[in-house]
Amino acid sequence: MKRIEVIQNVLEANDTIASRNRQLLDRHKVFVINIMSAPGAGKTSLILQTLTRLKGKLDIAVIEGDVASTVDAEKVQGRAKAVVQINTGNMPESCSLMAAMIESALKDMPLDDIDVVLIENVGNLICPAEFTLGEHKRVVISSLPEGDDKPIKYPLIFADADAVIINKMDLLPHVDFNIAAFRRSVTGLNPKVEVFQLSTKTGQGLEGWCSWLLEQVRTNALKR
Repeated sequence: MKRIEVIQNVLEANDTIASRNRQLLDRHKVFVINIMSAPGAGKTSLILQTLTRLKGKLDIAVIEGDVASTVDAEKVQGRAKAVVQINTGNMPESCSLMAAMIESALKDMPLDDIDVVLIENVGNLICPAEFTLGEHKRVVISSLPEGDDKPIKYPLIFADADAVIINKMDLLPHVDFNIAAFRRSVTGLNPKVEVFQLSTKTGQGLEGWCSWLLEQVRTNALKR
């Protein structure tokens, strides 16, 4: 019972800070997407492609979350309006970014000069689903080499997603992945979710993803 109480307290505290983050972002008219996936699914590659394709259309900043290193931040440096690296290290919450970490990162960003912040969460299909960060939309990436059973094994992260990306479509002839079964599993959990099939390597399907992102930013601005 004590452990349950502690977990509930942590989640409640996180939600309070996430709400504060959201209010700050809305005041500055900044749209935020929390990008989640297992390690190696293609979060950084998606961000790089998005930065390239939407250059001149949106001013995009990036928050890079990882247990260690600045490798991903170095890849997007120079392409994004601003980049902040968060290393969770060996802390108990190292399997996910938390709202307090985002609150700190936002202090180092020129929010008045930014349209969008893309958050690359720590590679994990369990912990990130539990912690809201103040984001407007949640995106989950699942790549073909991972197999088509991930929505069955990790339902929460897919059930809470606003969009699901099936990445590495260029590998379809070489792997055992049932696209139809995967989509049925996802929409069974989340009937309103948007599903994109793309390859960050070849560029297949990226136009649809970028169009969706632009529309989300526009719609969010109209709601204010």
